[in-house]
Amino acid sequence: MSAQRPARALHPVAWWLWALALAAAASRTLNPLLLGAIIGVAALVVAARRSEAPWAASFRAFLILGTVVLAVRVIFEALFGAPIPGTTLFTLPEVTLPQWMAGVRLGGDVTSEALVAALYSGLQLVAILACVGAANALANPTRLLKSVPGALYEVGVAVVVALTLIPSALMHLQLIREARRLRGQSSRGISAVARTATAVLAGALERSLALAAAMDSRGFGRLRPLSAWERRVTASLTLSGLMALLVGGYALLDAGTSPLAAACLLALGAALALTGLYRANRRAVRTVYRPDPWRWPETVTVASGFIAVAVYTAVAVADSATMAPVTNPLTWPTLPLVPLLATLLAAAPAWVAPPAPSSTSVSASRPADALAANPPVTEPVAA
Repeated sequence: MSAQRPARALHPVAWWLWALALAAAASRTLNPLLLGAIIGVAALVVAARRSEAPWAASFRAFLILGTVVLAVRVIFEALFGAPIPGTTLFTLPEVTLPQWMAGVRLGGDVTSEALVAALYSGLQLVAILACVGAANALANPTRLLKSVPGALYEVGVAVVVALTLIPSALMHLQLIREARRLRGQSSRGISAVARTATAVLAGALERSLALAAAMDSRGFGRLRPLSAWERRVTASLTLSGLMALLVGGYALLDAGTSPLAAACLLALGAALALTGLYRANRRAVRTVYRPDPWRWPETVTVASGFIAVAVYTAVAVADSATMAPVTNPLTWPTLPLVPLLATLLAAAPAWVAPPAPSSTSVSASRPADALAANPPVTEPVAA
C-alpha cells in the first residue's frame, strides 16, 4: 500500500520530536529487553523511510558509536567500578591508592552483578544514541533550518552546521575510499584509517563552515530592531521558559521526582518559551518558498513517540522493579506487556509516513533540496 502513496519527505520537526520522545522513553528504563525493542524500532523506521541523501547513512555510525560506548562502559566498570558483592568472575591486579582517594579502586574482584549493571546502563546509552541517529538519518537538515523560528536563526544555523558535520564526514569518507580503491590502495587497516582521518575531518569542517559563511553573507536571519523594553521582556520570557523546561526535563528523567510536578514545570516552561519566541519572531523578515506541510502522517508520527514516553513514565512510577531489573542478586528481566506495546506503536512511522522521494523526483520538484542532498564536491580528495 505504501508503494502507491505519493512520495514526499516527512516534516523534519516531526522526525526529531518522534526520536526525542523515543529517547526519553529509553531514559526511563534499564530493562534490556525494552531497550533492545527501542533500538529495533528505530532501525526498522530508518530502514523503511530513509532517503538516498548522504545523511541517511549516519544511523550506522551512531550504532557503531553506541557499541563503543557500551564496551567502554563495561571496561571502566571492571577497572574502576565500586566493589559490588556477588559472584566473582575474575580478579584483576589491584593497585593500592592513597588515603585521600578512598572510595575509588583500581582493579580487584570483578563480579557478574557489577558487569550486568554496567551492561544495562550502557545499553540505555546505546538506545538513546540510536534514537538520535535515527533523527539524523531521517530528517533533512536543510529543511529543518527552514522550520526554525525567526527568533532562533543564529542558534538554528549553528545547530544545522553541527548536524551536517557527521553526514558530510561520511560522504567524504566514501569518496576517499573510492579514490583509494581506484589507485589500487587498500582502505582497511590502521594505517589507512590514519591517512584518511585528517582528510575526512578537514573536508567535513570545510563544507560546514562554507555553508555557514554562505548563509551569513546572504543576510540569513537579519531581524528588525526592537526597543530596549521589548528586548528585556522577550529575553526574560524566553530565558525563564527555557530554565523551567530544563528543570522540568531533569525532573521527568529523575525517577525520584513526582511526575505531576515535572509535568507542571514543563507546561509552564513551554508556555513562557512559546510566548517569548512569538514576541521575538515578530522581528523576523522572511518569506518561505514552498513551506513543508504538516499533515496527518506528521501528527501520527509525533503522537506515537509521545505515547511511548508517557507509557514508560507511568509504568516506571507504578512498577519501578520491572523497568529497572534487580542486578543483586541477578534475576532474568521480565518483559512488561504495556511498555512493549507502546514501543511497537512507536514503529508506526514505518507504515504511516510517506515513502521518501528518490533523487530523481527531488531534483524534478525541488532543485534546492536536490542540491542539498547531493552537494557538489569542490575540495580535493586526499588519500
